[in-house]
Amino acid sequence: MRPSSTLIALVLMSAAVTVFTSVWWRDMSYLLLLMWLVLAALTVADLVISNLAGRMTIDFDLPPQGFVGHTTAFTVGIRPRKGALPQKIEIRLDLAPELVVDEIRWLNPASGAGEVKATLDLHLTRRGRYAINDLWLKWPSRLKLLEMIAKMPVGKEIAVQPDISPVLSGAIKTQILPLEAGQKDLRLRGEGSEFHQLREFVSGMDPRSIDWKRSARMRSLVVREMRAERNHQIILCVDSGRLMAEQLAGFTKLDRAINAALAMCWGAGLAGDLVGFYSFDSRPRLFVPALPGRAAFPRLQTVCAGLRYETQETNHTLGLTHLSGRLKRRSLIVIFSDFVDTITAELMIENIQVLARHHFVVYVALRDPMLAKLIEPEETTLDAVARSVAARQILQERRAVMEKLARLGVLCLDSTPEALTSDLIARYIEIKSREMI
Repeated sequence: MRPSSTLIALVLMSAAVTVFTSVWWRDMSYLLLLMWLVLAALTVADLVISNLAGRMTIDFDLPPQGFVGHTTAFTVGIRPRKGALPQKIEIRLDLAPELVVDEIRWLNPASGAGEVKATLDLHLTRRGRYAINDLWLKWPSRLKLLEMIAKMPVGKEIAVQPDISPVLSGAIKTQILPLEAGQKDLRLRGEGSEFHQLREFVSGMDPRSIDWKRSARMRSLVVREMRAERNHQIILCVDSGRLMAEQLAGFTKLDRAINAALAMCWGAGLAGDLVGFYSFDSRPRLFVPALPGRAAFPRLQTVCAGLRYETQETNHTLGLTHLSGRLKRRSLIVIFSDFVDTITAELMIENIQVLARHHFVVYVALRDPMLAKLIEPEETTLDAVARSVAARQILQERRAVMEKLARLGVLCLDSTPEALTSDLIARYIEIKSREMI
């Protein structure tokens, strides 16, 4: 409870009247005392007739988990134990800084309303378990002389998990598994190396695909239908160093890389490949051996949920050398990492070159959309021109690093945050169909 602006104004006015009267009319002390007693009596009466916190029942509702980068609803239900609710109630939350609320919420219960509910949107910006500790309520008293404040313990937690909404919505399955002839079967057609089936030759087919021996036995022309080879080994390699903890379009690069890695794990499981996981920063961290994609997905989801945000610089030499020693067969290695300039990228390029001699490497980097806006500023001030020059230089250095990696046989993907998952799945389908592994 605290005095409202109305009560403060009345007190200041009464004090001014008291000082003025005491100077000019000294025999008015009884009237001044009566004025202060009336003001005190009004304040006490206002406190008595107002709704106190003990006369309300507060209910909370919070989902046990949510996806990073999404919003979740925290619902507050208020109902009176006796009488009616105040006309205007302000709600504030005491919560972890990783949970962001848009604004303070005001409730305006209708006259005679038995219960009122409010929904606060919490923006989930980082993975982990975060608590909502307390709920603060503030409402004016009946005579608007006081502001009633109540603190309600909430004690609820939410587990912020990597975003697998593309998997749950079926977007990945739609992109990888088009329905063919009503059968839910993956057939990445192309110049594959794995035999699929024999088909009768019809006009328009490539004559080079005719199987002459079986055609002679069956006394009709048949062709060999091939498909992309399965059971490839895919290693999702995530850099969890300092640069990957940078915020990009709402949440960190590391979270975006994890979301794309899990989507690719699910897609590779549908395609029949084996998927493993590896993370490193200043030293090697986690290594999960390759398993069938669908079996690996829940395990990788648990591992990625516990991946920490590191503050140390990434040691590409130690991390990638350790990975190279753990792999016994040719694999598709997808590296999610980042760099600042061409100088800091030299060691990364050298170690990726070593990996590319025995494996097929895909390098994935996230491009900041703000750089493209800074290149062509709307204003022509000196600061805007300086930012434009710096942004242009950064983009040129990124392009130089990507071109150097491409000359080494590395497939580079420099994508925007919103398009990262779909671009990565499209590249994976291209790699599978062209037998690039």
